[in-house]
Amino acid sequence: MTLATPAAQETPERTGRPTAVITGIGVAAPNGLGTEQWWQSTLQGTSGIGPVVDYDASRYPSRLVGRIDGFEAAEHIPGRLLPQTDRVTRLALVAGAEALADADANPAELAEQDGYGEYGCGVVTSNATGGFEFTHREIRKLWTQGPQQVSVYESFAWFYAVNTGQLSIRHKLRGPSGVLVSEQAGGLDAIGQSRRTLRQGVKLSLTGGMDSSLDPWGLVSHLASGRLSRSDDPATAYLPFDTRAAGQVPGEGGAMLVLEEETAARARGARVYGEIAGYAATFSPRPGSGRPPGLERAARLALADSGLGVEDVDVVFADAAGLPTADDEEAAALRALFGPYGVPVTAPKTLTGRLFGGGAPLDVAAALLALRDGVIPPTAGIDRPVPEHRLDLVRGTPRHTPLRTALVLARGHGGFNAAVVVRAPEAA
Repeated sequence: MTLATPAAQETPERTGRPTAVITGIGVAAPNGLGTEQWWQSTLQGTSGIGPVVDYDASRYPSRLVGRIDGFEAAEHIPGRLLPQTDRVTRLALVAGAEALADADANPAELAEQDGYGEYGCGVVTSNATGGFEFTHREIRKLWTQGPQQVSVYESFAWFYAVNTGQLSIRHKLRGPSGVLVSEQAGGLDAIGQSRRTLRQGVKLSLTGGMDSSLDPWGLVSHLASGRLSRSDDPATAYLPFDTRAAGQVPGEGGAMLVLEEETAARARGARVYGEIAGYAATFSPRPGSGRPPGLERAARLALADSGLGVEDVDVVFADAAGLPTADDEEAAALRALFGPYGVPVTAPKTLTGRLFGGGAPLDVAAALLALRDGVIPPTAGIDRPVPEHRLDLVRGTPRHTPLRTALVLARGHGGFNAAVVVRAPEAA
């Protein structure tokens, strides 16, 4: 297993190796637990953002979060796993199991088939904050009850790689595995790394990202970033590309995806949602350096990697920071790529908040289902788009239109940029 933050990838992957396709989707999101429930909520504009209810947050300057209500881990995972897992790992286990079931893929059975072998299936995830709730509970025990009361599972339950490890153990995914840590961009980096493992001979990789850090200490950590909205209105707290944009709302959850080598997937009769046709990552320079941000370059490299041009893109799933300067930078990148109003742009994450390591994989899931259903989910709450952005922002209601190719963008705090090109199976 590897723990890594991706270096800037200044050239696309041109290796002409096996095609990577998505055959399974699993979702745990603030507005829906399970893929279809979340997708219908997204199309209907149902928000999962609301006030903190698990503790008294009245003295916090930001009190809104995107939290998954009604999640009872004991209803979904074995009791023996409960003492050793944080909430984030429980969510990852649930979404991972859903993705594998959706793909009709049992890694233990696949390991016995010719061409797969014991190490033919792996897992690569993204996580930005680790097991916050578990760690803070155990630290409180350390302070108040002494070290003998601290759980032995604290040794790993806090770690960024714990989701990868628990998924690997649970589903016997013994092949190349790892975790990518690059905040909101990390989910796309995990998908890109999974695609690399397929090009090295792996047949199936469970990939995506999950985050949950909304306990009292976690919310303080998010506040310290200076990026959170101070609004108490769930409908207007997170408004990317709007003249009222004034910050983000932190959320929990994400998506897990089953990525397979296409020939192997079709040989076993798997249903294919779409292809990961292109991926690239870049790193933005220090603010004030005079050099341009790296998001546009990441998008161009991903398109070059896919063999497609900007004219082939039917929809963009934007990073949508909700911070005026960052939104201006992304809008400028989109204008440079597509021209003013050149392509439909959407950000369904306004219904969930920013999910850090889980946010971009959820956008990839949305892109795949948008291609499947021929519909672009709207960006909720945007009533006053910034005129200077000149974006064809899909807002209010879903836009029904034929779709073949989607571009998903993500940025992580500190300069990370990533882009993924998703193609419909009939276009692959």
